Amino acid sequence: MFPFNVRVYGILRNENNEILITDERTQSVSFTKFPGGGLEYGEGLIDALKREFVEECDLKIEVVRHIYTTDFYEKSSFNNSQIISIYYEVQPLEELRIDLKHRPFDFDDTIIADKLEVFRLVDADKLQVNDLTFKTDKRAFEIFKNLINR
Repeated sequence: MFPFNVRVYGILRNENNEILITDERTQSVSFTKFPGGGLEYGEGLIDALKREFVEECDLKIEVVRHIYTTDFYEKSSFNNSQIISIYYEVQPLEELRIDLKHRPFDFDDTIIADKLEVFRLVDADKLQVNDLTFKTDKRAFEIFKNLINR
């Protein structure tokens, strides 16, 4: 039996037309993606996304609409599981309080940890598909851009 890994992510665009992304380093791999993470057993997608935003960003969110669900095979970069990712547009219910960086992968090199994570707000008109690492994030962002540019 091959395991599935269900992931849920939020695309947050603020009133200044900026999109929240995260730069992460784990297991010596660096990547840029949307905030979110893994579904825990017994948890629904929306609850998981809300939990992930509180854990990662200290931010309560509201889910606005579904954007995309993986429709192709994607193997995990970290193990032998198949990734299924679900993306939602989200809006903050409070002011963003996390430390925001302006440069990609602007980690504090004095911190020794298994996972490093920093956040950036990037102008939606300047964020490019290739700024994102994973194929599912790229596809979700293409769909999102088409929705907001209608």
